[in-house]
Amino acid sequence: MTPRVLIPTEDVEGKVMAGHFGRAPYFAIFDTDESNNVVLTNVYPNTGSHQGGEGHAHDNVLEMNPNVIIVNGMGPRGIKRFQDSNVAVLRASSNSIGSILEAYSKGALTELTEGCSDAHHK
Repeated sequence: MTPRVLIPTEDVEGKVMAGHFGRAPYFAIFDTDESNNVVLTNVYPNTGSHQGGEGHAHDNVLEMNPNVIIVNGMGPRGIKRFQDSNVAVLRASSNSIGSILEAYSKGALTELTEGCSDAHHK
């Protein structure tokens, strides 16, 4: 199985990371090969309640079957939900998705284990 990486984005092109996971306008999916090279990218709108849809972004994202989620930060409930679903949550190294994917392919990102102190949903 090749890793499927999900990153919240500000833009439909999937180039700039969103600052807040649950309020991200889009989620970019990057399917990778055995060498962590990106082989396919899809960008989906965030259909969570923060964006006028239904449900929590973390629950909706699980339907995209990611193995890894890379974020600047996330609330404690989201982190717990992903951990319970065996989805790794990693801390981003920059706001440029190209740079983030490069750091990921080198194994240079660390796991995010604590939720944001300013998360609205505890």
